Amino acid sequence: MEFGRLITAMVTPFDADGQIDWSTTGRLIDYLIEEQQSDSLVISGTTGESPTLSDEEKVELFRFAVKHADGRCKIIAGTGSNNTAHSIHLTKNAEAAGVDGILLVVPYYNRPSQEGLYQHFKSIAEATALPIFLYNVEGRTGVNLSVDTTLRLAEIPNVIATKDCASTDQLTQIISAAPEGFKVYSGDDSATLPALSVGAYGIVSVSSHIIGSEMKQMITAYVEGNVQEAAP
Repeated sequence: MEFGRLITAMVTPFDADGQIDWSTTGRLIDYLIEEQQSDSLVISGTTGESPTLSDEEKVELFRFAVKHADGRCKIIAGTGSNNTAHSIHLTKNAEAAGVDGILLVVPYYNRPSQEGLYQHFKSIAEATALPIFLYNVEGRTGVNLSVDTTLRLAEIPNVIATKDCASTDQLTQIISAAPEGFKVYSGDDSATLPALSVGAYGIVSVSSHIIGSEMKQMITAYVEGNVQEAAP
């Protein structure tokens, strides 16, 4: 399944009472697809305030996004947490809601060993048929998903990509040794072009809420070999 090169980690709109603003959510999905040219949307990732949403709200968001997008883009559900059993439960609910893939953040606060990380992601992967994006963001979680562990996980058939906020050196090592078809996405907007230069496939972006069309132009220019045009 193709998720494209520009994926937006979508915010979750709330009303004045702290409830999901469904009307604004629908308009935002339209805007990100039609105006900002997002190929896929991450729903209820950490940018989407996942720590403040109940499971019921998350699943309702998944269903709403799938229905509203209506095939115009892929929907990726943020179902990761620092609790393996809970992540499996939410992933199964996301699959039932009709999403196209899931994003699994490295367990935060727990700071598992590399073997613990491997077993966490492996257990979730074995519980679903959905394509899986890993999400490595050491500055938020307190632990780095290493190159070796990423590559081990990349051998699992439905682990298809990683969103990685690590150094360009780490991205380069993953890209150079990853199995065919495994995609690396930058998780840092400002590092999009350097990541592309070492072989990353695209970006999971927050800035694309505002400058998505410009980012899409930059990515397209680079992929087509127009490096000078892509450079700022």
